[in-house]
Amino acid sequence: MMNLFVNLHSNFAVMKNSVLISVLLLCSVTLSAQPNALEMSENSGIMMEDFVYVKGIRSVTLLPVDQIHGEPIAQLGAGDEQLTLAFDDLEQQDRFYKYTFIHCTHDWKPSDMNPIEYLDGFMEDELAQFDHSFNTVTRYVHHTLDFPNQNMRFSRSGNYILYVYDDTPENPVLTRRFMVLEPDPVGIEGEVHAASDVNDRFTKQEVDFSVTTGRYIIRNPAMTVHATIKQNGRWDNAIYGLTYRSSYPGVLSFDYDDGRNTLPGGAEFRTFDISTLHSNADRIVGITYANHENQAYVLQDDARPFGAYESRSTMNGDCFFRNRDMQNKFSEDYVNTHFTLKCPFPITDGDVYVFGKLTDWRILPEAKLKYNNVYQYWETDFLIKQGMFNYQYVYVPAGTNTIDATYIEGSHYETSNQYTIFIYFQEEGSSYDRLIGARTVNGER
Repeated sequence: MMNLFVNLHSNFAVMKNSVLISVLLLCSVTLSAQPNALEMSENSGIMMEDFVYVKGIRSVTLLPVDQIHGEPIAQLGAGDEQLTLAFDDLEQQDRFYKYTFIHCTHDWKPSDMNPIEYLDGFMEDELAQFDHSFNTVTRYVHHTLDFPNQNMRFSRSGNYILYVYDDTPENPVLTRRFMVLEPDPVGIEGEVHAASDVNDRFTKQEVDFSVTTGRYIIRNPAMTVHATIKQNGRWDNAIYGLTYRSSYPGVLSFDYDDGRNTLPGGAEFRTFDISTLHSNADRIVGITYANHENQAYVLQDDARPFGAYESRSTMNGDCFFRNRDMQNKFSEDYVNTHFTLKCPFPITDGDVYVFGKLTDWRILPEAKLKYNNVYQYWETDFLIKQGMFNYQYVYVPAGTNTIDATYIEGSHYETSNQYTIFIYFQEEGSSYDRLIGARTVNGER
């Protein structure tokens, strides 16, 4: 698999020197039996998900340019519309970051297309923009990338993986999911409400929606149209492969009553604020400096699996980085943040973790709670960049990768989750899934 990236790494470095050589190389790649993206991912260990492969890479974000929240969606041929990748390298090693893109199917498997079929310009490029942290205890190098750009643009819509590596593709650094939308998307009308099934009425939310197909001629929607529902920033519990339930001219309905479009409502996310280290902000009970690091202590939390719904304003598990004490760029410091959880029932046959955008929506070893026999609570601490945060406690049963956000937090139909609906269409005779629609709808409040 790595043969494709290695060839592209060497071939397209030469492309920058001559337009004629570029054309010849493109022709050579097209005519030769190059490995495709599927082979590349299988042989290199690259995962088609948001993941960090090396130690020291922190605070990864992929957002619309100049935004602090939002889905990573670019529109095909939209000119100045870009996404921004940003991350910190705390190890500050001498790395030579490069990047490329991998096109995926609607359910995030590598598509069969060769990069020259979905990319215009170079097949790889350098990630050259970086800045050093300013006046921080924890020093880091902040890297950014805006794309699409003059060197690399997209010629096909769909799901994509941004793959960043160190010098050669055999050295993965991080992968990020993002989407490229068709220039003339379909209309989507959606509604979030309590589940239709009476057994789930008070704990789950149902996402019903309809699609106005517009200019798209869809002859066999049961085979060619698929929908995905994503809750907040999570991909681990996303609903994939939904097909329409009914239709009438120009409209496809995805209104079910069998539970296939429902997810646990969960609870409103907990919050804390470490955007200042000069005073205790929201739910911070102490700030100190010890062991050559800033230390912050979050107010003790209580497990609430059977409690009533509690309304509060949240960012649906998201966060944003900020230092209120300084106006300089790249002045956000890292803080070793301490969490404690009081739980009136034993936690057995599994583990509990802090979870949310602050852990990259992943289960991180350092975010795992351990029981303190002296104080009789669960606790953990790990480095987090200054800012404002949402989080929750999730349970992972032993021997599984299943994330249960209801075990500690409970679940309520009133919770104000954010749902993003994606509509994919594979035209007859085509070999890839086009992203023809995307819409975000909010849950109950």
